[in-house]
Amino acid sequence: MTSDYSYTGSVNPGEAAKSSKNIEKGLKRILVIAGVIFTAEIIWLFGVSPFIPFSNIEVHGFDGFERAQVLAQAGINERSSYISTNIRDVRERLAANVLVESAIVIKRFPDKLSIFLNPRKAAAVTLATVGSRQVPLCVDRNGVFFKIADSHLQEAQDLPVLSGIENPGINMRLPSGLITLVEGISQISSSSPELLSAISEIRIERKAWDGYDLVVFPVHSSIRVRLENNLSEDMLKYMFLMLNVFESASPLPEEIDFRSGMGSYKLKEQS
Repeated sequence: MTSDYSYTGSVNPGEAAKSSKNIEKGLKRILVIAGVIFTAEIIWLFGVSPFIPFSNIEVHGFDGFERAQVLAQAGINERSSYISTNIRDVRERLAANVLVESAIVIKRFPDKLSIFLNPRKAAAVTLATVGSRQVPLCVDRNGVFFKIADSHLQEAQDLPVLSGIENPGINMRLPSGLITLVEGISQISSSSPELLSAISEIRIERKAWDGYDLVVFPVHSSIRVRLENNLSEDMLKYMFLMLNVFESASPLPEEIDFRSGMGSYKLKEQS
């Protein structure tokens, strides 16, 4: 004889509810812990870390203005932080250094600082009296006299000499009427430096009423050239072409005047 036996189990409703509440409590704990962690990170990120001193300071300077000097002039020290540092003030302090043409200052949240400096570059030199001796003084494309040139460097030897400037000194600036001159010299230095190396001196002469004339002294010619107060690559090429023509003339001209654009000349006085 065969007997059938079956059993049907049932879940206690009380136990199911209790289990559901435990899961719900566990999820709430996880959410609370996550919220606390997130809130702590936000407080740290925006409320604490900006006040912590910079962990990384980049300085891209140049010879003659080293990292320690840059930071000292910028007013950056071991206590400087993202919040305490005003980049406009830092930039202005750095740009006040006569050796600096421009400064870029960048803050990166929350604790990084980058400083990029562009040095002034000499377009020409002029002679200045320091004490009892004359020294070559560098002037840049903006007309600022910014340092004494190292006469032993090839770069200084290749620069044209500007004469006729009254009492130049470091941190002084050329008159506004001569800024276009040094701008032109700087452009020629970049595009055709061989033209500038063929000039030994550019004498600046003030006109009787207003403006300036330029008297150019070539390296390989005894003929001086008078120009308007503008210097360009095309003008210099034309000037040297005409000098080659006049070098074969007899008697030899003393000066060629290109101010009219044609090239008039006067002969040397007979002794």
